[in-house]
Amino acid sequence: MAKRKVAYVCTECGADFPKWQGQCGACAEWNTLSEFVTDPASPSTHSARRSGYAGETVAVKRLDEIELTDAPRIQTGIGELDRVLGGGLVPGSAVLIGGSPGAGKSTVLLQVMCQLAENMKCLYVTGEESLAQVAMRADRLKLPKSGLHMAAETDVEAIIDLARKEQPKILVVDSIQVMFLAALQSSPGSVAQVRESAAALTRFAKQTGTVLLIVGHVTKDGMLAGPKVLEHMIDCSLMLEGSADARYRTLRGLKNRFGAVNELGVFAMTEQGLKEVKNPSAIFLNRADEVSSGSLVTVVWEGTRPLLVELQALVDQSHLGNPRRVCVGLEQNRLAMLLAVLHRHGGIQVGDQDVFANVVGGVKVVETGADLALLLSIVSSFRDKPLSKDLVVFGEVGLSGEIRPVQQGQDRLQEAAKHGFRKAIVSRSNSPRAPIKGMEVVAVATLAEALEQIF
Repeated sequence: MAKRKVAYVCTECGADFPKWQGQCGACAEWNTLSEFVTDPASPSTHSARRSGYAGETVAVKRLDEIELTDAPRIQTGIGELDRVLGGGLVPGSAVLIGGSPGAGKSTVLLQVMCQLAENMKCLYVTGEESLAQVAMRADRLKLPKSGLHMAAETDVEAIIDLARKEQPKILVVDSIQVMFLAALQSSPGSVAQVRESAAALTRFAKQTGTVLLIVGHVTKDGMLAGPKVLEHMIDCSLMLEGSADARYRTLRGLKNRFGAVNELGVFAMTEQGLKEVKNPSAIFLNRADEVSSGSLVTVVWEGTRPLLVELQALVDQSHLGNPRRVCVGLEQNRLAMLLAVLHRHGGIQVGDQDVFANVVGGVKVVETGADLALLLSIVSSFRDKPLSKDLVVFGEVGLSGEIRPVQQGQDRLQEAAKHGFRKAIVSRSNSPRAPIKGMEVVAVATLAEALEQIF
């Protein structure tokens, strides 16, 4: 009997090594190698892999010979989810939905499946909850329960056999971290089990044209648990962000082969589950009547639409040897860089001050278009001078103090004008060609000009 092969696989990049070592030689990460045991492949297995899954010889075609057909989309019934997916679910695609515990991953999938099950066959496989628990949640959310087929199983081979028998249009697996293949000796949730289980389920979805929805856990750092190769296998990776005690949740697209990347959907957690928020700018701009110092509104571009968010900054005298730089919803390293630019090209020194920056509403700003607004809000708090309530600011700040343009500047200005803002400070390159009704646009080229316009 042939010996089993033992390898050590990196959870970050997927590289394998014959023996354990502290650092991965491919991605240079430390303590990321996990043991991976495989059964020896027989000659028949190798020949089957060479000839394809259907046992046929692989055909070679020129690129211009391939027929192009529009992939039919399956509407989920939730507009914000369809937006992030790129227009709906694509048959044969594999979608991974991650999020922290209590964010609402299982809730939103149960809502979608109960609605779609009235018109097509859907199968929901749960490995973490019992069937009675899922039924209680559906009853609490007042969802239609007559059409959805349920199963409680963690064996991947049994799930695939069940799916071949039922032939559903949509298959949900909740979650990939509790699934296992009997051929592997490692425990569920390990690198080997997650990788091979996801590969088997994805292969089944591609062969049968079934929509596969996989629920994934996240680590304490907010990253998807399991090997990094898991994100390469699937077609679409979504992240549901938001703490369990927060009212609003944001669904962000991290990868999408059938739509735009970094698309954002906003949901509100209610007694009937997650409800879509069609005008997210309105909820994030619920400001007080009297705006205090350090508060400023900016316009960020999320996927295919503009989004107005409020930035808040607090600058206070530090009593520590190393002043603190704390960011919520922003990148901390970029804040440190912008404070250096503010000192060098704006003449304002906050090196002995604690600086706290926050994005209201729990939104994460990942683009650089909020640089100028962040710096102006910091200066506003430092000098204790409130800014105008009808002022909106956006622009990228370079290391030499220049204000660089951002994409879709015209659309951002129109979105701000629609919400009642009367003045905008933008990069000179984003200055509109035609005046915007009811809005004064001030174009600046450097950080010093922007500070002079306000202070």
